[in-house]
Amino acid sequence: MVKRLLIFCMGLLMSHAFIVVASTHVAIKYPGKKSTEFVLLKGKDGQLVNDKDLPLIIDRKVESKGDVTNITLNIKAKETCWFNLTDTINTGMKTEECEFYMPGFWYHRNLRSPKGAPAFHTSNSWCVREDRLSTPLAGIYDTVNKCGMTVMRLDVDNNAHDCVPQNQSGEVILPSTTSVGSIGFSNKCGCSSLVYGFPYSETPKRYIRKLTLIDPVYAFQQIEKGDSIALKWQIRKSINNDYSEFVADTWTYSYDVMQPQPMDDAMSREDAMKCMSTYFIDSYVDDYDLKYFSGMRMRTDDCANTENYQVGFVGRVLLNAFNAFEYGETTGREQLTKKANAIFNSVLQNGFTDDGYFRENVRLSKNEESDVLSIRRQSEGAYAILSWLNYEQNKGRKHPKWEAKIRQLMDNIVSLQNEDGSYPRKFKADKTHVDPIGGSTPSATLPLTMAYDYFGDKKYLECARNTGHYLENELISKGDYFSSTLDANCEDKEASLYATTAMYYLACVTNGKEHEHNLQQCKKAAYFCLSWYYMWDVPFSKGQMLGDVGFKSRGWGNVSVENNHIDVFIFDFATVLDKLSIHYSEPRFSNFANVIKTSMLQLMPTEDNMYDIAKAGYYPEVIQHTTWDYGKNGKGFYNDIFAPGWTVASLWQMLCPERIDNCFKRNK
Repeated sequence: MVKRLLIFCMGLLMSHAFIVVASTHVAIKYPGKKSTEFVLLKGKDGQLVNDKDLPLIIDRKVESKGDVTNITLNIKAKETCWFNLTDTINTGMKTEECEFYMPGFWYHRNLRSPKGAPAFHTSNSWCVREDRLSTPLAGIYDTVNKCGMTVMRLDVDNNAHDCVPQNQSGEVILPSTTSVGSIGFSNKCGCSSLVYGFPYSETPKRYIRKLTLIDPVYAFQQIEKGDSIALKWQIRKSINNDYSEFVADTWTYSYDVMQPQPMDDAMSREDAMKCMSTYFIDSYVDDYDLKYFSGMRMRTDDCANTENYQVGFVGRVLLNAFNAFEYGETTGREQLTKKANAIFNSVLQNGFTDDGYFRENVRLSKNEESDVLSIRRQSEGAYAILSWLNYEQNKGRKHPKWEAKIRQLMDNIVSLQNEDGSYPRKFKADKTHVDPIGGSTPSATLPLTMAYDYFGDKKYLECARNTGHYLENELISKGDYFSSTLDANCEDKEASLYATTAMYYLACVTNGKEHEHNLQQCKKAAYFCLSWYYMWDVPFSKGQMLGDVGFKSRGWGNVSVENNHIDVFIFDFATVLDKLSIHYSEPRFSNFANVIKTSMLQLMPTEDNMYDIAKAGYYPEVIQHTTWDYGKNGKGFYNDIFAPGWTVASLWQMLCPERIDNCFKRNK
C-alpha cells in the first residue's frame, strides 16, 4: 500500500512536469538551399518565437485534464516556405532505466532484432514515420518508478493523404502535401524524451527493406503565404506495475481514443468461402508423388503453380486440404473432396521421413529438401491433420493409419521438449538443435492439447502444460514475444498470437483454477498481439493502387520488426478475442475482432475486382502500407512474389469460429 501511494504521489508530481516541452525546432528550407534550423521559445499568448524574423507564425495551445494533455500547434505562413517542425517532451526518465514502445514496430529495446533492423544496437534515439505504427503513438516506460508516458497523434482522419518523395534520404522537398508526421523517442544526457513532428523525419536511420538501414530523411512541406495548418497530439501518463501492463493499458487507451469501426460493406462468410474455393481448384498439383495445393513463391501477375510443397508456415497444404474437404462435403462439391483426399493419401504414403516427421518443405521438381526441421511446420501439419481426424470422427469415420502416423509424430514432439518446457525453433531428426531459441514453442501447444483430447493420452497434456509454464515464465511474464516466424529472428506478431492461442487451447483442456489461470495468461498475451493490429487507416498517394481502391488498414496486423508490412495472419485469434470478451466482459475485444473480421476481406480478388491479382480467390500477402519493399514496387502495392497458401488458410480459419469448440470435447 505504501509503495502504491509513493508511486501515485510521484505520478502527481509528473502531472505538472510531463507537459513541459523541452524544445521545439523548426527547419525552414527553400529549393536549392540547405535548411536553416531555429529553436523556438515561448512568447506571448502561446506564440513560439525566435529572435530571427521567421516566415511562420506558430501558436501552441496546451489543455490538461487529469493524466492527459492535448497540444495543438497552429502554423500560419507569412511568406511561402517549406518547413519541418519537431517537438521534444522531456520525461525526466533515465534512459538506462527505461523500455520503449511503438506499436507494431518497437518493443522494449528491439534487442531481439538483428543489427540491420531498428534497435538499440544502432542508437538509443529513434524517430519514424507514423504509418509504420499500428497506432501513431510512442511510449516510454520507467522500470524503476513504474510509470509510463505516451504521445499520440490525434488529427488523423479518413481524409488523410500522402505523397511520393523523389529521394529516399537527406532533405527532401515533398512534391505535394502529406498527412504523415513522425513520432518516437530520443536520449540526451542520459534522459529520455518523447519526440513528434510534422511532416515526417526518420532518424538516425531510415528502414526501407529487410535488414536495410539507410541515411535519415527529413521531409519539408510547402506552406503558401496566408495558409495555415493545425496539428494535434495527446500526451498521457500512466502508472503501471510492469511493461506488460503498460502495453495493455496503452492499447485500451488508444482504442478508446481512436474508436476503430468495422467495415460497412464487408464480404459475407459465404461469398468469401465461395471465392477462395476457386483457389483449391486452380492451385491443385498432381504431377508428383506428393499432391498439394500450390501456395508459395507465386507471382501476383500470373499465379502460376510452382513446384514448392510446404506442410505449414507459408504453404499450409494440409490445413487447406482439410478446408477443401470440409467445404466440398458441406456444399456437395465432390471435386474438392476428391482433391483433398488425394492430398491426404499422398502425404500418408510419401509425406513422412523414416523417423516419423513430416517432410515439411520440398522442392518437388528436383526432390530437394533440407534435413533441418522446424517445430512450427511440424506442429502446423499435426494441427491440420488432428482437425481433419476430429471432423471425421464426428462423422463416424476412422482413419487408423493416419492415427498411427500422428501418434508417432506427436511422440517425437514430446521427446523433443526441453526441461524448461520449450522447443528448439529448428532441429534435425536426431534431435540435434540447429536453432535452440524457444520463440516457436507455443505453436506446439495447439496440437499437443488436441492430441490429448483426441487420443486421451495424458502425456500430451503434461507436455502441453510444460509449454504453458515456459510461455508464462519466459514470454508472457516478461512481455517478450520473439522468433516465431521462420523467415526472421526478432520481435514479431506471430509469437504473441501463438502464445495467446496456445494459452486458450490449454484452457480448453484444463479445469478449475488452472483453467482460469490459463485464461488470464491468454488475456495478458492478447494485448501484445492486439498491439500489432492497426487502429487507423494509413494514408496513400494518388497512383498507389491500395489508396486508389480505397483500402483501409484498420484491423490488419504488422508483421515483425524485420518485415515492416501488414498482412492477414489471424487464424484463431479473432475467435479467441470473442471468447475472452465474453469471459471477461470486455467489449473492446469483440468489437475490435469485428473490425479485423470485416476489414481483412477487403482485398478479396473476385471476377469483378481483382485488386492486381491474376486469379480470383488467391488472397494477397505482402501489403506494403508504408515506405517498405522487398526490391519490388513499394508503398501502396504488393511485392511481386506472394504465398496465397497461408493467406487463404488464415482467412478460412477466421471464418470458422466453431472449430475450436468442436475440437475439444473432453471437458465439455
